[in-house]
Amino acid sequence: MILRSLSLFFLFLIALSCTNPIPETPKAVLVIHGGAGWISKESVSDSMEQAYIKTLGEALIKGRAVIKDGGSSLDAVQLTIEHLEDSPLFNAGKGSVFTYNETNEMDSAIMDGATGGAGAASGITTIKNPIQVARAVLDHSVHVFLSGPGAEEFAIEQGLKQVDPSYFFTQKNYDRLKEVKVSTTMPSQEKLGTVGAVALDANGNLAAGTSTGGMTNKRYGRIGDVPVIGAGTYAENGVCGISATGHGEFFIRNVVAHDIAARIKYADHTIDKAATEVITELKEKGGAGGVIGLDSQGYVVMPFNTPGMFRGYISLDGSPVVAIYAED
Repeated sequence: MILRSLSLFFLFLIALSCTNPIPETPKAVLVIHGGAGWISKESVSDSMEQAYIKTLGEALIKGRAVIKDGGSSLDAVQLTIEHLEDSPLFNAGKGSVFTYNETNEMDSAIMDGATGGAGAASGITTIKNPIQVARAVLDHSVHVFLSGPGAEEFAIEQGLKQVDPSYFFTQKNYDRLKEVKVSTTMPSQEKLGTVGAVALDANGNLAAGTSTGGMTNKRYGRIGDVPVIGAGTYAENGVCGISATGHGEFFIRNVVAHDIAARIKYADHTIDKAATEVITELKEKGGAGGVIGLDSQGYVVMPFNTPGMFRGYISLDGSPVVAIYAED
């Protein structure tokens, strides 16, 4: 009898140790970011702050509407990112920063957590919404990653809207390039670009997508982490969806998005623990930035190691929740 009681007690302890506690984080169907970096109340005017909050909120409502109507997480992610790409406020699409050669070269990626399928594109210069290129690669190509003129040729064949490169010109970003060129060094304290979204639909399918104009003054066809599946973008049903923003070289070297998923999948970490640890460790290695994510239950994470990150989430029936600064 004593031995049986002890056996039951040890079985209880083993079961308890294997239990993954519910994280004390909010739940949502959609989470977004609009870039991390040196963002502070002193650097953002009241009017600009309201513009950021308005645009992020609109994107959340648009994306959530897809989920509410029974649409897929992929469609919700794409529509949300298109809204952010159409705004000059963010370093993606219309608001993309300039390269050393005074051009705009954009990267994008999207991943389907249900199938493991992914689409990515880099060096986009004339397609209005780069996230559409990534989605077209996912849906209509045997490849995963297309680049440069080939990616644009494919996009045009798919009927995506092409624009003159002048569409992406913004005076603010052009002036910033001139400032950086005068300093002769890569900018060390920037709003580190990029927009992204992660969604969870009614069927439990996760999807993640990311779009960026890259880094001010980048040269030689530089490509960051955004279109590198597992670095800046990753989704896997039953695990999580992740979109990253920051200094891309560090996110590539540390395969950040997949590292978070692996800790959840193999180490039984909560998404909060996994994402927070990865972003903290990244800072220790010199990497600046952050991630957004949802796990299979819809728990939200938005950790970052910079002074600010444009971010927000929305539940199936709630109002948009938007934040900018570290203290928010």
